[in-house]
Amino acid sequence: MPQPSTEFGEELRKRRLDAGLSLTALSATVHYSKAQLSKVERGIKAPSRDLARLCDAALQADGELIALVAAPPAGSPREPVPHGIDEEEWTMQLSPDGPNWFQPVGRRQVVSAGAASLMRWRTSGRSPVSPAAGAGILEASRSLFTHYRRLGQSVEPGYLLPGLIAQTHTLRELSAHADSRTRQELLALGSRYAEYVGWLVQETGDEQAALWWTQRAVDLAAAGGDRALAGYALVRRALVTLYQDDAEQTVALAQQAQSSTLPPRIRGLAAQREAQGHALAGDLDACLRSLDRARALLGRQESDAEAPVIGSMHLPDSVGMVTGWCLFDLGRPHEAAEELNRQLALVSPDAVRTQVRYGVRRALAYAADGEIEHACALTVPLLDGVAAVRSATVTIDLRRLARALARHSDHPAVRQLAPRLGTLSRFPQP
Repeated sequence: MPQPSTEFGEELRKRRLDAGLSLTALSATVHYSKAQLSKVERGIKAPSRDLARLCDAALQADGELIALVAAPPAGSPREPVPHGIDEEEWTMQLSPDGPNWFQPVGRRQVVSAGAASLMRWRTSGRSPVSPAAGAGILEASRSLFTHYRRLGQSVEPGYLLPGLIAQTHTLRELSAHADSRTRQELLALGSRYAEYVGWLVQETGDEQAALWWTQRAVDLAAAGGDRALAGYALVRRALVTLYQDDAEQTVALAQQAQSSTLPPRIRGLAAQREAQGHALAGDLDACLRSLDRARALLGRQESDAEAPVIGSMHLPDSVGMVTGWCLFDLGRPHEAAEELNRQLALVSPDAVRTQVRYGVRRALAYAADGEIEHACALTVPLLDGVAAVRSATVTIDLRRLARALARHSDHPAVRQLAPRLGTLSRFPQP
């Protein structure tokens, strides 16, 4: 007996027939086999989110087909609870053979390291930091932060996190012994370090720890008199929900970060994130409006030339790149591939993490557009970079690419690529 049709299958068949398309014609448009589409329509096979996006765009469903297969939220990121910047001790264990950990510990829980400790030290807590020394510390720390961000483009997060965490701690502690102006600048820079730690932690796959660090960044900035970073924390939280395929939460969080009281750059980055949320939902018009708003806001000049850039510093045209990203989620892989081609040509070859992140999505767009040979050719030179940066977020798209190519397992290029692609799709582990 035939299986009962799912709600998606019934709606897909209705819209296909209303559009006057045969299964063969729809198959040629979305590059899924006629047999697979038939099984989806009859409720025998569940549709993937990627198939839903392609069908939604092909049948001009304005997100209604996508909504029928919306993945249940993986758990919206918990609302971070603000704490003072001095509410805990930070404990970190480093070992030469790989396993390391970081743990915040409440002051009442702190215990001594005991006889196993090889070295202990403490600051007296009494020596003031002179304005001249503070200026030197700030200059060196800003320069170091730029170098760390560049290194973060070519190595996995685990190599950088210990140094970044230690530097955040140093800036936090020094701020307590500096004059008022220097204190604010130290805390502001410390907040940027903490925010970057949060991003790298998300790259390891630990979303809750990433949000914890983002909240630490907010606390540090607020202690220095800067409340604006709380707005950017909403943008970071929206990134978590974006990778959970939760369009509604992504849009809601991004909209909260577009208050007129916030700096233009934060509002522009929030508008970009909102566009990505609308793209997940299949809402083309709302997506394009958000992208236009983002371009206008990000085009404004920043006033503080010394402060590290909030958000990516490796995208010459972030709105253009995000446009390519959104076009894929809107079920328009051909347009997405063309836009990502233009944008990737502008990215420095040294920005490996950025090249890999958007390069994998470009390959995914070509695969979804049925250009399997070209998708494989673009993927091969990315794999060494994928292995080097070990990104949990990149791996999400890499797995989607592996699934898309698996539908063409008889293709020679796919057979050659599949073993290593499969291996890289299994890491990193949180």
